[in-house]
Amino acid sequence: MSTPRVFEGKLAIVTGASRSFGAALATHFASRGANVVINYATSASDARARDLATKLSTEHNITALAVRADLLNASAPQALIDAAKAHFTKNGRFQIDILINNAAIVNAQPINELDIDLFQQTFDLNVRAPALLIKAAFPYLPTDRSGRIVNISSATTTWGLIQQTSYAGTKGAIEAMTRVWARELAERATVNAVSPGPMDTGLLNGLPDEPREALRLYNALIPLARERPGVDTPEMLRLAGEIGGRPGTLEEVAGIVGVACLPESGWMTGNQLSASGGGAFVR
Repeated sequence: MSTPRVFEGKLAIVTGASRSFGAALATHFASRGANVVINYATSASDARARDLATKLSTEHNITALAVRADLLNASAPQALIDAAKAHFTKNGRFQIDILINNAAIVNAQPINELDIDLFQQTFDLNVRAPALLIKAAFPYLPTDRSGRIVNISSATTTWGLIQQTSYAGTKGAIEAMTRVWARELAERATVNAVSPGPMDTGLLNGLPDEPREALRLYNALIPLARERPGVDTPEMLRLAGEIGGRPGTLEEVAGIVGVACLPESGWMTGNQLSASGGGAFVR
């Protein structure tokens, strides 16, 4: 059965889209008919981003554009929007229908070892960049409330996981700004946040011992984290053994982001959607 093309003809911009979860998000929207801007940060990802754009364009009969723009640079959000506008303007018209603020720095540092430079970088990418990107996108958002903006937050904002001062702190900031933007952009777009728990992104493999052990305590309480032999992959089962429960798959979490972008989700804004298998019940 083919995937319904519920985003046919729309334009989706996904930041941090050349790797892992960002690529899954770009794939989700492309497979449902959206044209996609694949944002990435460095020349090391040039080939990966181009290959993903080619793959999505070919497999899903859409237009995918890879744009290198390091959002740590304050001028990069405007450059990203300008590149998208130059490519997708048709008959003098350019509209951004979906914007996913996914690019982020994840770090784990105990408060007594907090590195001020890394803290500033985390703030600049996780907080400043989404604000500047929405500012740059504002003139091109729909004027009929049909736009969709989703900010990727984290379950760490409610879990209080140790060594997450800068990461959880900046994700808490994006949740607060989500509610502000839901009001400011009400006539143009809904604005919601999705808060994933642990995901099978590869980052869990490098998690320090203390946060890994803390995750075991949280995962023991997550309703959907129990591993499923014969269903989950061997790698997923291995991770489940290490952190006390299986993480979410990229496709599972991307699907929740997609739900927030459906035309039928037009009566939901300013919300925080949990994507943690029940690890954080949010209202």
